[in-house]
Amino acid sequence: MATKIRLRRLGAKKNPFYRLIVADSDSPRDGRFIEEIGTYDPTKQPAVLNIDEEKALKWLATGAQPSDTAKSLLRKAGVLAKYHESKK
Repeated sequence: MATKIRLRRLGAKKNPFYRLIVADSDSPRDGRFIEEIGTYDPTKQPAVLNIDEEKALKWLATGAQPSDTAKSLLRKAGVLAKYHESKK
C-alpha cells in the first residue's frame, strides 16, 4: 500500500481550510485517510500552519511520499530538514 502525505480541503466556499493527512494513494482527495498530522489555514495573515512533527517524521521514515504542496509546507515547518538530518 503506497501512502501519501497530502492536503484535505475543508471550509466553506471561498474560505479554505486544510488538514495535512496521510492517506492511501488511491483514496480520493476528501475521502478516507489513515491519520491527520496537521492543519493549514491560508486565510489568516500570516497563514497558520500546525504540524505534529513526531507523526510527520514517523510517516516519512516509513516511506510516505508528500505531494508538492505538502512538501513545501513540511519544508516551511522545518520537518523535512529534521528528516534529512536523521537519515545521515
